[in-house]
Amino acid sequence: MRRIAISVAASTMTLSLAGCGVLNATGDGASASPTKGNDVTVGLLLPEKANTRYDKFDYPIIRDKVAELTKKQGKVEYANADASAARQSEQMQNMIDGKADVILLDAVDAHSIAGEVQKAKDAGIPVIAYDRLAEGPIDAYISFDNELVGEVQGRTLLEALGPNVDTSDKIVMVNGSPTDPNAKQFKEGALSELNGKVDIADSFDAIDWKPENAEAGMAKAIAKIGKSNIAGVYSANDGMAGGVIKALKAAGVTTLPPITGQDAELDAVQRVVGGEQYMSVYKSYPDEAEAAAQMAVTKIQGKDIQFDALTQDRVDSPTAKDIPSKLVQVTALTKHSIKDTVVADGIYSVGDICTAKYKAACAAIGLK
Repeated sequence: MRRIAISVAASTMTLSLAGCGVLNATGDGASASPTKGNDVTVGLLLPEKANTRYDKFDYPIIRDKVAELTKKQGKVEYANADASAARQSEQMQNMIDGKADVILLDAVDAHSIAGEVQKAKDAGIPVIAYDRLAEGPIDAYISFDNELVGEVQGRTLLEALGPNVDTSDKIVMVNGSPTDPNAKQFKEGALSELNGKVDIADSFDAIDWKPENAEAGMAKAIAKIGKSNIAGVYSANDGMAGGVIKALKAAGVTTLPPITGQDAELDAVQRVVGGEQYMSVYKSYPDEAEAAAQMAVTKIQGKDIQFDALTQDRVDSPTAKDIPSKLVQVTALTKHSIKDTVVADGIYSVGDICTAKYKAACAAIGLK
């Protein structure tokens, strides 16, 4: 049994991937007594705009899936907190006051939102933690296997450093926001691969996942270590990788070291094609977002068999135990796997990626 530890402040969450299957369940749940028809209102609270995935992928995919599942009678009320925990608290209170049927919550601050989760519970509104595990009495959780994300990043960075990598090779770790419980999981997964194999010469957290904070922190790391002494950079996501690259170029680095990322943003995929960023982690947002929409609709419609089938993992948070959950797997994206990931899944077309600036680089790797 694999276990993943998540830490928020002084609390510890443990994730057990033990399946809690519906062994004798039959049917699709349609015969269950629904608590709501197709006229459902799904509240969707997303955390920030620095990462383009939320507005570009998550929201429209969830909106369209809810419409499909409810014969276009259901709707999604969407709010983005733009990295403000206080704003998200207000947004969630508005959804509670507006009597949303169910809320999908991607928390800015997993701990501080717990009070609003309790208010939703008191109002009879189920809350499903989306992408980040919030505290409070949430009803379900869906995310990617976050520790695996870090492991894939760390392992791919080591591969990029070559077979002779050792503890004389200095790397910088640019970790995500400390208010995001996923950031600690990414870091722990990466460290499980990197510890004892390289010298982690500097490590820092980028507040709110902002690229400018990653850029500023990287500039300090360069000054501390020396621009010619950095063999590689672990960046927890693509936006911050962009900030890291800016800092390295500003310091006069012409041959960039291998740099990791996550989210397969279009700019990052193009940087991978062009050789500025070594890898990203492709997470199938359609898989996650569509499953979240299904969980939300089946939960409020009382289709218990469908809901149980969608949530066969279990999670413990600091405030709740055995939360029904679903974990989605991830894939390393390098220049050799672009065609089999983001192109194959229809996230981007070859034309999106291979603009005039990247046509020659695309041709060199057979992306056409």
